[in-house]
Amino acid sequence: MNEMTADFEARDFLAMLGDGRDPETVVFECLASGLADARVASLLAVVGWDDGFDCFAIGGRPRVNAAGAAERIRSAARDLGGSDAIVGTRDGWVVAVLRRQNAVGPEVAATTMADAFADDRPLCLGPLRHGVAGAAETLRGTLYALAAAPAMPDSPRPMRADDLLPERALLGDDAARRELVEAVYGSLDEAGPNDPTMLTVSTFLASGGSLETTAKELSVHPNTVRYRLKRAAESTGWDATDPRDAYVLTTAIALGRIHAARAD
Repeated sequence: MNEMTADFEARDFLAMLGDGRDPETVVFECLASGLADARVASLLAVVGWDDGFDCFAIGGRPRVNAAGAAERIRSAARDLGGSDAIVGTRDGWVVAVLRRQNAVGPEVAATTMADAFADDRPLCLGPLRHGVAGAAETLRGTLYALAAAPAMPDSPRPMRADDLLPERALLGDDAARRELVEAVYGSLDEAGPNDPTMLTVSTFLASGGSLETTAKELSVHPNTVRYRLKRAAESTGWDATDPRDAYVLTTAIALGRIHAARAD
């Protein structure tokens, strides 16, 4: 995924407007570059998006070409009672940010807009987010997930950007790192040092997923380990006994420990 530098915030923003580009194109480039300030909010208002919206992104390779995919996405959004999508391209991917309204939602969009995208390439849904900053996060998360898709060749179609949090973090996605540290690691750590959940999960992962080894290491019964792992899965949304989920948890714990050490 190509990154634009911080200089974009002033020079390139004004240059794009000076070039006569339409507001939607400028908005897409700003959001894709992580810029979500008052100027972007004003441009979104120009195209009919006030700051009170919830939104998500959908993206993939175009079935035929980018223009055709964009028109199909916009047409489907209008048919579902939604506003025109904010559509653009990055690195060959076509990605749209869609406002959630009327029948427009992630699951419906994945069904009705799938024919805009190539069948043999990944199709990704970004997380549901709020406002201008949320629009930037879901768009960038989708782009990072599409770039990371080769790491999960058996991913479902559509895949969800949040299913590739570790891979997105490896590619430098700050939002993915934040989610892993604050939501996943934070859920394991929130009860404090006297709660055995973090120790149990980390020991289980370090043991290669062995209940017996974990139980012996912690001097508890294997059923106690099972109970604690089940409770951890309920709080984090990731099950340490599942190989894929275990990778997510391992990454979250590693990043969380690094973050905690830096904060000391």
